[in-house]
Amino acid sequence: MATADALWCVVPAAGRGARVGGDVPKQYLPIAGKPLLIHTLERLAAHPRIAGLMVALASDDSYWSNARELDGKPVLAVEGGVERADSVLAGLRALSGKVDNSQFVLVHDAARPCVRADDISRLIEQGIPAGGALLAAPVRDTLKRADIANHAIATEPREARWRALTPQLFRYGELVAALESARAAGIIITDEAMAMECAGHKPLLVEGSEDNIKVTTPADFALAEFLLSRMQ
Repeated sequence: MATADALWCVVPAAGRGARVGGDVPKQYLPIAGKPLLIHTLERLAAHPRIAGLMVALASDDSYWSNARELDGKPVLAVEGGVERADSVLAGLRALSGKVDNSQFVLVHDAARPCVRADDISRLIEQGIPAGGALLAAPVRDTLKRADIANHAIATEPREARWRALTPQLFRYGELVAALESARAAGIIITDEAMAMECAGHKPLLVEGSEDNIKVTTPADFALAEFLLSRMQ
């Protein structure tokens, strides 16, 4: 069961995952006999600081299991949008009345089933005092800049460079306002931290595990299955 100070988590799941291909949306493809999305939702619901899940689905989604509860936590669904930010905003608006503007909410990618409970705990513990945060991983590889023909033309500094992960944690009212402002300005938002940055905030980067992978290509499914088997 959720603790008294638990947080709602929005999970945008309205995309199709074009890089994976096929007729079935990526989030419903199986990993160890279970849809990717269900793995993700189960890991989130198992965390004691998560109160419930709001899943944003495509308008024509015929694969959703209509799950109403996981691990004793409510699971709600809402129609998402074309872009990720549209789905996140729809999920947040659907939480109106359940969450006050000053309360914190989480947003997590549907395609990140390997998130670790310890990382979620650390994000919440460090992110709330900081006023907002995201899991991230420092860039450790050498970075190259390419031309239009994919030839390396420069080596980029990797110092102070991080890869954004999820979950991301922000105050409900501030995140809704930031996403609405970005939409009005025509800014394409790729994650919630970008919206908050555009609104003048400086989210805290909380180092997360490298195995919090985003399943993007067919090869990622085998890796995710391996990682999940190790975590269990």
